[in-house]
Amino acid sequence: MSQNLPATVTSSTFRSASSLKRSTSGLKIAALSMAAVTLAATAVLWQPTSVAAQAAPAANTPEFYTQRVLPIFKDNCYHCHGGMFHRGGLSMSSREGMMKGGHDGAVIVPGNAEQSLLIKLIRHEGPVDDPMPMPPKHKLSDDEIAIVTQWVQAGAVMPASQPSE
Repeated sequence: MSQNLPATVTSSTFRSASSLKRSTSGLKIAALSMAAVTLAATAVLWQPTSVAAQAAPAANTPEFYTQRVLPIFKDNCYHCHGGMFHRGGLSMSSREGMMKGGHDGAVIVPGNAEQSLLIKLIRHEGPVDDPMPMPPKHKLSDDEIAIVTQWVQAGAVMPASQPSE
């Protein structure tokens, strides 16, 4: 009986090793198939984007004004201070108009957002003698205020010629 035991163990061990090989071989094929499907899906769905397209324009560039600041002004300020409208004597359609300002003088101090009347007004922190917040019916979002503040702090750079309104 002791002679049969090693033969049984050896035979059983051999059969287990053989089925283990088949089992791991099947797992390898399944894993490779899954990897191929994932790779194919990635290739189909991947949309390359250039590094330039991913980077936001710097605040001291005309592109920053055109892409980030101008839409805020058009949506919130131009109906009173853009194009032919100059309520309070202020035109926000050009850098010159903002530097000239309205009845209270210049609304921007390029490079110094904290001294700019525009920033105080959009934060609804206007001067005591003229506390009119801008826009008057609602406050800009914190993100919009940050964008305009960043633009003024960076020098209030605008394109040489303004896009048509």
